Amino acid sequence: MFEFLFKRSGDKAGAAPAEQAEQKGGRPDPSSSAQHASQRALQAESIAALAGDELAAADFILSSEFAELRLAAAEFVHSREQLDRVHAAIRNTDRRVAKLMQSRLDAIRHHHAELERARACIAQANGLAADEKLSPNQVAELDRRWSVIAAPEVAAEFDKVRARLGQRLETQVALQRAMIDRLNALRRLGASGLPAAELGEQINQLAQVQAEALAAAEHASLPRSLVNEFEIEQVRVKASLGAIEKGQSVLAARAAALAEWEAAPRDSLYAERVRRVWQQFATIPADAPPSLQERFDAILAALPQPVPTVKELRAPSKLAGASDEFLATLAALEAALEHGSLAAAADCDKALKDSKGIRLAPAQAERLAHARSEFKRLSDWARWGGNVSREELIKAVEQMPAQNHAMGELAKKVGSMRERWKALDALSGAAPKTLWERFDSACTVAYAPAAAHFKQLAGERRANADKAQALVAEAVSEAARLDDANSADWKHMAGSVQRLRLAWSHLGAIDRKEKKRLDQEFADALNVLQGPLEERRKTEAAGRDELIEQARAINPHDRHAFDALRALQERWQEHAKALPLERKTEQALWQRFRAACDAVFASRKESAHAADAERRSHQDAKEAISARLEAAAEGIQPGAAGKLLREAAAEWHAAGPVPRANEARVEKRYHAAVASVQHHADIAKRNAGLAQANALREKLRLCQALESMLAQGKEIEPGEWTTRWDGMDPLGGDYETALEARFSAALQAGASGGRATYVAVLEKNRDQLLHEILGLEIATGVDSGPEFARERLKLQVEVLQTSLKSGQKPLTQSAQFLQLCAMPALADERTSSRIGHLFARIFGKDPQ
Repeated sequence: MFEFLFKRSGDKAGAAPAEQAEQKGGRPDPSSSAQHASQRALQAESIAALAGDELAAADFILSSEFAELRLAAAEFVHSREQLDRVHAAIRNTDRRVAKLMQSRLDAIRHHHAELERARACIAQANGLAADEKLSPNQVAELDRRWSVIAAPEVAAEFDKVRARLGQRLETQVALQRAMIDRLNALRRLGASGLPAAELGEQINQLAQVQAEALAAAEHASLPRSLVNEFEIEQVRVKASLGAIEKGQSVLAARAAALAEWEAAPRDSLYAERVRRVWQQFATIPADAPPSLQERFDAILAALPQPVPTVKELRAPSKLAGASDEFLATLAALEAALEHGSLAAAADCDKALKDSKGIRLAPAQAERLAHARSEFKRLSDWARWGGNVSREELIKAVEQMPAQNHAMGELAKKVGSMRERWKALDALSGAAPKTLWERFDSACTVAYAPAAAHFKQLAGERRANADKAQALVAEAVSEAARLDDANSADWKHMAGSVQRLRLAWSHLGAIDRKEKKRLDQEFADALNVLQGPLEERRKTEAAGRDELIEQARAINPHDRHAFDALRALQERWQEHAKALPLERKTEQALWQRFRAACDAVFASRKESAHAADAERRSHQDAKEAISARLEAAAEGIQPGAAGKLLREAAAEWHAAGPVPRANEARVEKRYHAAVASVQHHADIAKRNAGLAQANALREKLRLCQALESMLAQGKEIEPGEWTTRWDGMDPLGGDYETALEARFSAALQAGASGGRATYVAVLEKNRDQLLHEILGLEIATGVDSGPEFARERLKLQVEVLQTSLKSGQKPLTQSAQFLQLCAMPALADERTSSRIGHLFARIFGKDPQ
């Protein structure tokens, strides 16, 4: 009814002149139809030459009036400029071509969008490659973005940059692993028991390798905790190196003494003196081998032990003379004086003075007097040198204010100067009062800036303590508000906890005695808030996990998948606004949720690509079906057409859908191929039917001519008639049998003596033939002529009454005509003419 609304200009262009002519009431103009057909053929021939020339193809589409030819030429238009041009000009006149142009424009836009995204990824990759601090998370995010981009044009460029990033990550991993190995090696060195020289050499080697690692291009990827731990371990091992050297020197001295004693004769050694010398050595390290002590015990056991007399067993008198210990101390005093060690000499002199009631031999007394005079002389020189050193210390302290030292360094230097003054007092004796006052005044002036600085720091510590107390009070007040967990403002509480923590972490230094108390109070107050908040966050995290599981459970192929994902994302945002979780937990849950959403999108995209590929395969299959039908249309046989079309239809419906842009074209080609096969099959069937009808007419006329000659009494030649019969095409079905029986009966009657009897039968069947002809004319609606009007009406009534009484269906027209052809009867010219009209009506052929 409304077909004119969708009629496109150019559709059925070849039939337009004919239709216009018919609408005017006249017949179509043959010359106009031929002109359009020739024009269509010329344009169809020029389409093949349009391949590769988009401009010519676009001009052809805009100028052609044939829709099919425009659609064929549209296959050669692919550039964006020409696609826009054709789409803008033809979108209101040819929907198929416009739809094809639009689909290609959409594909080009999509490809350009993919290229833009790919270039953005490449720019991000270049930025990461130039960034000094590259992390694996950034590269993983880059790979995730690139995985959903289809841009083979720039894939090589991205792969090149990605290879650089991968090489940097491998270098970072190698640096980190080497850092861990060096730290473990440094830790093992502390307990290795190596000699001090070898241990120091290995420590220096590890320090050099560490310095090279810190100077490497990827040193920023090294964890600061590992670097700091390596430095601390290195300082610890180096600090233990002095103790190791001292222990090894002690072991070496003891080993040398043991070797000397083992080589000396036993009678030249005294057990008490050997024991005293052994005890004067420094303490043996705990990890020293026990073999040294065992060797000493063996030497001591091999020496003769003196047998005490009865007088010796008595209590020794203090006036018994100089003991070995006194002599050893005197020898130590002489050795210290010889080496210029006044501190050791002063200790020895004090020990000798404390030894009361000892009688010395004259030689020993002279020796002691000489030693003390030497000690006095050296002490005087030391006192003079000490005063000089004190003058230098005073000068150095007086120069400190002008040197602009840091406060900590200044305090250390002043402290070290006072320690050196005390050491000089121990070595060189007490200083004069004037020097001490000058030194103390200079130290006070030099230390004044540090004292003011430390006073300021103390004030800051007190202020920080007040701030900390205020934060504790605020935390306590926030905890007091938490009455009902159901009505609590969790977002406000989470913000308060985070703000309090941040403010506490930004507090400055506090006195140690106050720090511990304030930390405990703040932790207790914060725990009151943190407990319900953590429980609520666990509930929220469980809710987020449920959202993640719901996102994973979404069927990507469901048509409402995007709506479900959007609803889940909105619910996620609502939860995030209601109560933020810990940053690490929030980030981990968000990564999982986004991965689930990305999986749905990726599956949808993959399904779309798979569906496109499947539709293209379906298109190829349907194109093959159409091509097979087009190839079989020319030489199709009437009997094979039905089977071919049924098989093609079954394959067509089993093939599945094709791309929407090509659906109309594929459908049109298939229907055109089916129509072509049907058309050629109809032509072949019509030709076969025409041949059968002509053969039937010819054989019926031959039978009528033979019967007419028999009725006229003429002689017949059976061989001649048989030759004429055999020269005709055979008929199909019952017609051949019926006519051959009629012809054989007539021919036999003419050859034998039964001609009169057969002629009587022919005369007798004349009326029956007329009755059958009249019945067929009634059945087929052929006019019988005015002379048969009365008989026709009577026969119609009889046929109606008979059908009503019997209830049986009447014979078909073909069956009635078969009875008419099989009935031998004489027929005049009028009767033959009526039979010809019936033949034309029944078989659709004009009588010849």
